[in-house]
Amino acid sequence: MTVRKDISFSIVEISDPAFESEGLRHVTVSSAALGRRGDVTLFVPEHASGLKNLPVYILLHGVYGSHWAWAMKAGAHRVAAQMIADGSIAPCVLAMPSDGLWGLGSGYVPHQKHDPERWILDEVPAIAALACPAVGDGSPVCISGLSMGGFGAMHLAGKYPDRFKAVAAHSSITHIDQLAEFTADDRSGWSKAPADMDVFTALQSADTALPPLCIDCGVDDPLIRYNRALRDKLVSAKIAHEYAEHRGGHEWSYWAARLPATLSFFSSVEH
Repeated sequence: MTVRKDISFSIVEISDPAFESEGLRHVTVSSAALGRRGDVTLFVPEHASGLKNLPVYILLHGVYGSHWAWAMKAGAHRVAAQMIADGSIAPCVLAMPSDGLWGLGSGYVPHQKHDPERWILDEVPAIAALACPAVGDGSPVCISGLSMGGFGAMHLAGKYPDRFKAVAAHSSITHIDQLAEFTADDRSGWSKAPADMDVFTALQSADTALPPLCIDCGVDDPLIRYNRALRDKLVSAKIAHEYAEHRGGHEWSYWAARLPATLSFFSSVEH
């Protein structure tokens, strides 16, 4: 549940503080996992330099998106800043990475020649530590995502439950084949391991206790049937989780509305 700081990058480019705004910091690195450059947008809270071991909350985007999506489509940095200011949550760093930028969506799973999973699991938290000294070896990590990102968050938590303090998923794809409803990309080079294809398989096969898990979906979302099916499987398997449905569809207005609850959930698990 902590950040690995033993990962190095041959090239690191970090935005100049003179041009940063509202706590947003942008980082590009030469990623060994991806075999190319990778981008992360961070939210670093005000006065972070006086703090230690700030928690890192990873927010994963969906298909078509990139590292800027959570900030520029949901104002994630503003939400976090306001909640920190009013005491709703403790100070935290948001890490909002690209998914590896393969096709219209990488799935956050290993590919034949590069590894978006390892990028998120190991390199993104290490980037947060490089760009924000308040992130340290003792910083816990929580992970959330929307749609394809919800799939990524849950499948990673199932495969590596000891790496995350909590996980939340919004409007999630629950099986990799559901990506076909969004993109016709050829996935022939992707991992075919059962835990890399199906969220329930990943969660059920966890070798240690799963972190606290929250799942939600909009009642007008075309993926609602998959999320309900996942809920039923989790209930039958007695896998602890929270599940909720809310008004809304597969859209940014829904995900922006759910973000405060996710940040509160993460912060409450931390304390």
